[in-house]
Amino acid sequence: MNIHIPSEQEIKKLTGEAVKFFWETREKQMNKQASGKDTGNRGAVTGGKQMDGFADMLTDLLGKVGISNHEVFTSEKPHLPGYFRATKKWDFLVVKTNDRGEKYLLAAVELKSHVGPSFGNNLNNRVEESLGSATDIWIAFREKAFKNSRSPWLGYLMLLEDCPQSTKPVKVDEPHFEVFPEFKNASYAKRYELFCRKIVLERKYTSSCLLMSDKQGGLQGIYKEPANDLKIYPFLYSLLTHVATEAALISSS
Repeated sequence: MNIHIPSEQEIKKLTGEAVKFFWETREKQMNKQASGKDTGNRGAVTGGKQMDGFADMLTDLLGKVGISNHEVFTSEKPHLPGYFRATKKWDFLVVKTNDRGEKYLLAAVELKSHVGPSFGNNLNNRVEESLGSATDIWIAFREKAFKNSRSPWLGYLMLLEDCPQSTKPVKVDEPHFEVFPEFKNASYAKRYELFCRKIVLERKYTSSCLLMSDKQGGLQGIYKEPANDLKIYPFLYSLLTHVATEAALISSS
């Protein structure tokens, strides 16, 4: 089995293009004349296309390991059955079909972004949503919702705005019991870092990635990787090797 894994330099270039696409798309949505409730900042929030650059990057990279476009699902039919709810819409799915028409879930990825000014409540909402999605899919997997699929690869990627509001220390309320020490005076960026690390440690997701970028640099494709264990290269390496291996096993069965 020949697996083509791009170099770190190639991945850096592709990621920069996806970051640039994010900020360009967001700026267009912000500037677009909207009507009704979709005005101002809400136009960008509800546009829903900002992370398409990352979805396109994943699709192209998976194509290099033998996954065709019709086996990737993003804007159309990205739904999976759940255990606590009927279905869950994922941001990116890889579903392979063998010669007998049997379907196999290879990967499910959440592609998320968080731009200010509100970080506190929105961070908590994203944490709750992603934990709920992971819990739901793993129990659905246990209950054979995905038929003969082996354990799927779950990924979580967050692009966070790099700004004073996200990087300054934040106080926590401790009216009854102390919070864990790592959260004390931690910025929202640090909280995202802790979250992305812990969801892998607790095996909720197979791999996670945290990127940071501001608008000015982002429009030039500039981004930061605040933690070595949450960089995008190992995230993509893990995804590509898993999918390529599983696809080869399915083809040979």
